[in-house]
Amino acid sequence: MSGAALGLEIVFVFFLALFLLHRYGDFKKQHRLVIIGTLLAWYLCFLIVFILPLDVSTTIYNRCKHAAANSSPPENNNNTGLHTTATPVPSHHPCFKPWSYIPDGIMPIFWRVVYWTSQFLTWILLPFMQSYARSGGFSITGKIKTALIENAIYYGTYLLIFGAFLIYVAVNPRLHLEWNQLQTIGIAAANTWGLFLLVLLLGYGLVEIPRSYWNGAKRGYLLMKTYFKAAKLMTEKADAEETLEDVMEEVRKVNESIKYNHPLRKCVDTILKKCPTEYQEKMGRNMDDYEDFDEKRNAYPSEKSLVKLHKQVIYSVQRHRRTQVQWQILLEQAFYLEDVAKNEASVTRQFVHTFQSPEPENRFIQYFYNPTVEWYWECLLRPWFCRILAVVLSVFSVIVVWSECTFFSTTPVLSLFAVFIQLAEKTYNYIYIEIACFLSIFFLSICVYSTVFRIRVFNYYYLASHHQTDAYSLLFSGMLFCRLTPPLCLNFLGLTHMDSSISHQNTQPTAYTSIMGSMKVLSFIADGFYIYYPMLVVILCIATYFSLGTRCLNLLGFQQFMGDNDMTSDLVDEGKELIRREKRKKQRQEDGENRRREWKERYGHNKEESTRNRNVHTDPKESNFSDISTNRTASKYARANNRTEKDRVELLQDAEPLDFNAETFTDDPLESESGRHQPGGRYLSMSHCTIFDDV
Repeated sequence: MSGAALGLEIVFVFFLALFLLHRYGDFKKQHRLVIIGTLLAWYLCFLIVFILPLDVSTTIYNRCKHAAANSSPPENNNNTGLHTTATPVPSHHPCFKPWSYIPDGIMPIFWRVVYWTSQFLTWILLPFMQSYARSGGFSITGKIKTALIENAIYYGTYLLIFGAFLIYVAVNPRLHLEWNQLQTIGIAAANTWGLFLLVLLLGYGLVEIPRSYWNGAKRGYLLMKTYFKAAKLMTEKADAEETLEDVMEEVRKVNESIKYNHPLRKCVDTILKKCPTEYQEKMGRNMDDYEDFDEKRNAYPSEKSLVKLHKQVIYSVQRHRRTQVQWQILLEQAFYLEDVAKNEASVTRQFVHTFQSPEPENRFIQYFYNPTVEWYWECLLRPWFCRILAVVLSVFSVIVVWSECTFFSTTPVLSLFAVFIQLAEKTYNYIYIEIACFLSIFFLSICVYSTVFRIRVFNYYYLASHHQTDAYSLLFSGMLFCRLTPPLCLNFLGLTHMDSSISHQNTQPTAYTSIMGSMKVLSFIADGFYIYYPMLVVILCIATYFSLGTRCLNLLGFQQFMGDNDMTSDLVDEGKELIRREKRKKQRQEDGENRRREWKERYGHNKEESTRNRNVHTDPKESNFSDISTNRTASKYARANNRTEKDRVELLQDAEPLDFNAETFTDDPLESESGRHQPGGRYLSMSHCTIFDDV
């Protein structure tokens, strides 16, 4: 089993990162480099979290082996004539290899590759790809040039700071820094920046995650919050549609002004490809490619303005598509929560849905998750499950807050994480050590990463599920993960006293700590910032518990869901009315489809029966005569179709109600209701049919 656990976790974490990226990204529409860069960043960060417990168990085994080797008696001394026999280690000695033991030399190389690759991604590659993805250039060279210009200040700031530091070291004769020390300083600077943001996100997640599950047990609370989201999303949806209309109007003007033989026509065609299909068809019909651009002396847009327009088209189309999908998802959630509220008072204890799912469910799911099981889960068991889970997560949050405030104390040991690990270390229960380490760091990661997925910086950074996240937000999330994960792991090792700089013990460090170097070069960071700054998590948890951030945003004009606010009540009422209107609309659509289906089943079956009976009782001579007449009619209409093909095209382009053929009527009685009692002539009024609606 040596190294097998490491290989299994590497494969498992890869598919986990791929699954999450598939949920938020769009593999078909987004650039491959964006998908690969984001996948690599997420994969490396998740890998660090999952592999670190194996590093802890391997380090504890190595410490035990080293202690057993030092405590063994000396060998026979032939020079002095003394013969001392070494006491053999008993067979029940606790220093046995754990099942997940990783051989020496593998973990340092592994951590070095993972860490420096993630740092290269977050500080160099991903910012460049982020600017490249947002660029509106029409060529690779143009996009690279734009990305370099946007990142010049970003990269120049770091180079200026690093150069000033090198000059200070060269001028000061008291300082003699080697390459390893410079490397440690760089790592400390990156971890300091990450720890600063880590504590902010952790303080929010420690309170908000248990509270979200506790509120999940309140049906009325979730339904009110859904109404509130519906009102806000409708405003955003209307704004996105208006923005798209304005941008498409600009595209239409550019499309009409720049003709086919203009040098910038290729740029306009590239912009048109990014527009929605309905707008492309409108602009294509109104385009006159036979008019030269030299015939009219108009002010043509420059290439720079087209680049800006291209960028606006990409942003507006993505935002419009995202709001449309989110609106449909929110409607389904609201309908389902309303169904739950109605079924709570059900006497039959059978869960009844207002609208059936359009996608057929699996037979296995239908058999085990039947309406009875669904009623017991949604109306009876799920609220209690959410409450119990909220209590368990609250206990974990209290343990984390207590340990963050006391992990610097080594005598006595006050950090609960350190107490648990040291108790397991005494018995060398490696399974318990790995489970305890995994649950601890997994909970810390959930608190931090879930906040990254929840936060929204206006419309520039927003992780939207169901494949609606843009390239800029995906790359930005990869940057955040790569900057937050290393200080998160160091903080976890400090909580468990596995970091020698925290425990102040001369013990073998973990392989992850060894690649970070000794922080004694910067003592004010190792003994000051790393120790006392995490205590601010207490203040942040209190602020999150009393929703101080939400209240401040509400005062600034950003509507947030607050139960004791008049604006919230107004938005809830507005969202409730919107959901009610959409529900009536969907009910009318389903009723119309059901009526059409009933008409087809009833009259379509009778029509087939009468036709079959008429064919059976028809005389053979009449049958032959009807076949001959049918062939003649078909040949006549074939010749007529050949003669009038050009005329029909012109008539369709003019959209005039002429030469309507009654044979094109559908058999659906509802769709042809207005023309069902009309005579079999060739001309019908447009008030009775919609033949040209699709033109």
